[in-house]
Amino acid sequence: MKMLKSTLAVVAAAAALGVSSFAQAGATLDAIQKKGFIQCGVSDGLPGFSVPDAKGTIVGIDADVCRAVAAAVFGDAKKVKFSQLNAKERFTALQSGEIDILSRNTTWTSSRDASMGLVFPGFVTYYDGVGFLANSKLGVKSAKELDGATICIQAGTTTELNVSDYFRSNGLKYTPITFDTSDESAKSLESGRCDVLTSDKSQLYAQRSKLASPKDYVVLPETISKEPLAPVVRRGDEEWAEIVRWVGYALLNTEEAGVTSKNVEAEAKSTKNPDVARLLGADGEYGPQLKLPKDWVVKIVSQVGNYGEIFEKNLGKTTPLEIDRGMNALWTNGGIQYAPPVR
Repeated sequence: MKMLKSTLAVVAAAAALGVSSFAQAGATLDAIQKKGFIQCGVSDGLPGFSVPDAKGTIVGIDADVCRAVAAAVFGDAKKVKFSQLNAKERFTALQSGEIDILSRNTTWTSSRDASMGLVFPGFVTYYDGVGFLANSKLGVKSAKELDGATICIQAGTTTELNVSDYFRSNGLKYTPITFDTSDESAKSLESGRCDVLTSDKSQLYAQRSKLASPKDYVVLPETISKEPLAPVVRRGDEEWAEIVRWVGYALLNTEEAGVTSKNVEAEAKSTKNPDVARLLGADGEYGPQLKLPKDWVVKIVSQVGNYGEIFEKNLGKTTPLEIDRGMNALWTNGGIQYAPPVR
């Protein structure tokens, strides 16, 4: 009888959880509209992704994704507030409701998508992979020459496991030193406390740009993992996940269509291309299907830009990071960035 009561209690709890999850559908958008802004979780300072500029404004590709969501929801990209979070804090902040969306160089993995009460909507901000940053004086040309090295790693990231797997599979030994923030890791590399800094390659370029003598450090050629960096939302509110997903797709679709911040308003009024007309709200009710205005894409691109504009402004060749598009080019240009159509 005791076992039966325990079983019934578990079933009742599971049922209550299911009802609670169902009841939450649409709650995120409702709460955001009531408070008048989106609370966005970003990194605690990663150039190109999210970092305060000279005026204290958070800038970077991750921050711009949140601005794009704000533009879609409110018609105003400025209606967003940022919470700077380290790797250990980020998921708790989202789970607790402290933030509405996490856009913080976070790798999409099966365990994170299935077991944390969170969901990756599907848009990938940046396709990345783990690499190594070394002082050129170390004289190494390849990660396979790092046997016995002391390696700085940020705690609470997928990098820890990826590095362990790589060294074990190649019969190499290393000594890890973990830190809570990427800045602490970079400072330890610069001071000589560790031989090599490891992280996603985008972060390595960003951290190198902040060092006193960036040209003294080299990113080794190996990429040892797949790191699709993507926004995250709470599980149980598909309406909000759909909005974030399609905002990301809108950034890609507008770049592919040649729609930019400079021509989007003119295109919305005069385009004869049916795909562009649907995308920009001149034809159909595709915005309202997402509980967004018809011109939601026009608001995004006019205020924030398309994906290509956002990438080049924050990460591209005119920035200190000088990162090539690579895999993050559109599929039509040799990359793997691809979005479903608005139809």
